[in-house]
Amino acid sequence: MEENSSVVRFRQPDVIDDPLTVVLRSGARQLLTQAVEMEAAAFLAAMKNLKLPDGRGRVVRHGHGPERTIQTGIGPVEVSSVKIRDRGAAIAGERIRFSSAILPKWARRTKSLDALLPVLYLRGVSTGDFQEALAALLGKDAPNLSPAVISRLTAQWQADYDAWQKRDLSARRYVYVWADGVYLQARMEDNAECMLVLIGATPEGKKELVGFQVGVRESAQSWRELLIDIKRRGLEIAPDLAIGDGALGFWKAIEEVFPGTRHQRCWVHKTANVLNKVALSVQLNMKADLREIYGAPTRAAAEVAIDVFADKYGAKYDKAVTCLPKDRESLLAFFDFPAEHWDHLRTSNPIESVFATVRHRTVRTKGALSAKTAKLMMFKLVNAAAKTWRRLNGENQLPKVVQGVKFQNGIEVTEMPAHHAA
Repeated sequence: MEENSSVVRFRQPDVIDDPLTVVLRSGARQLLTQAVEMEAAAFLAAMKNLKLPDGRGRVVRHGHGPERTIQTGIGPVEVSSVKIRDRGAAIAGERIRFSSAILPKWARRTKSLDALLPVLYLRGVSTGDFQEALAALLGKDAPNLSPAVISRLTAQWQADYDAWQKRDLSARRYVYVWADGVYLQARMEDNAECMLVLIGATPEGKKELVGFQVGVRESAQSWRELLIDIKRRGLEIAPDLAIGDGALGFWKAIEEVFPGTRHQRCWVHKTANVLNKVALSVQLNMKADLREIYGAPTRAAAEVAIDVFADKYGAKYDKAVTCLPKDRESLLAFFDFPAEHWDHLRTSNPIESVFATVRHRTVRTKGALSAKTAKLMMFKLVNAAAKTWRRLNGENQLPKVVQGVKFQNGIEVTEMPAHHAA
């Protein structure tokens, strides 16, 4: 019976009707199939000189394996792997096998989804709700992402974390490092236990996660252990500048482990510390005056702005004013580095922004994560976020910093040749 063309079919609630996604999936399937075919053809070409006693080729195509579904970022994509047969295995005594690097034998999802899962968790999706959440993203049929699979993934994350902690750093060099302690969850704050995070900038301007381990934020010993560990694994050259909050035990530790590294206190933390000591009615004007200091074009102008700040607020808000002079040198260290880098060097926000999601998640769960799970989730989140970290401005200036070129007020100091009288 012919279908009645006057009947309009309504979209079902659990069906995602997105023509663009359908096109993308179709294109992805074609590209994946073509790539696997090319990979098999290259393998056969490499084996073409292997012959049987009767002259026939030993390694030949043998059809396709059963179709399977790969979960990808644009939904499920069906694909079949190429089968290759070794007709001379019985004679040679050893079978030649073809294994696709593009489509591993047991692959059921792309690696990008492994990065997506911890992000979903940290944004408030519990393990039991993964299936429902992923169905909205990938379609209702996501058979390879059950809660049991998620639990097994955490074991793989632990293995990834352990391998990362043992990686060789002898070929690495970091011009700048940012340090901060990030609390895993509210209930851990009673013990002051947190993740110690160290991010570094390479001479090419790329930001990388350097250190990441559980410790005590204000403890110099915890930071010392982290720094000694990365130094033991090959990071021998001291960073030129370290940026962090003034309350960290990090400063004492880095002075011992990398004594040549200069200190730059984070202006975001310093501003918050100063404003916390005054009434709300004063904070708006005081914040603008603090901005005049770290936004000054030269160190001399910043020094003057600090003195003006002290004169303006010293009589009534001496506790707030006292916060500035004691850290004057470490607050203004950025003036001795390229001006293109100042926005990066005045704050530890490279760490703060990455872990904003973590803090949101821990508030929602009220500390429901175990310390181990939270650590692994954070580690996977940082690795996923690292792929999109913004490179430093003024990349061309970084090699100069490495070479020891001097900068004054953000400008390279060029020494004029001495002229001697005849």
